[in-house]
Amino acid sequence: MHEMSIAMNIVDIAVQTAQKNGAHKINSITVEIGALSGVVPEALEFCFEAATKETMAEGCRLEIVYLKAQAECSGCGFKFETDQFLNLCPQCGEQVFAAGGQQLQVKAINVD
Repeated sequence: MHEMSIAMNIVDIAVQTAQKNGAHKINSITVEIGALSGVVPEALEFCFEAATKETMAEGCRLEIVYLKAQAECSGCGFKFETDQFLNLCPQCGEQVFAAGGQQLQVKAINVD
């Protein structure tokens, strides 16, 4: 399960950032996860508690913002959200590839 290493990296980023800014405790971490990132949000949540043990983030809340990918049909120009790499345009039936939706980033850290 690669979500454990992702959770550990998120905690490392948050702790380093908090320490650089003189914080003593991390209350919450907000991450953005794209629909095409390959990360399973439920698995990440499951691993997160273990990843925070014995760190300044222990007991903090993980807030996940789930982002869908965007697709634009080159045939008719129709734009739509998707959670798949390959789609059929709902407007004209043309084959469409998704753009974006692969991000995974720490967006915010709430500290004391």
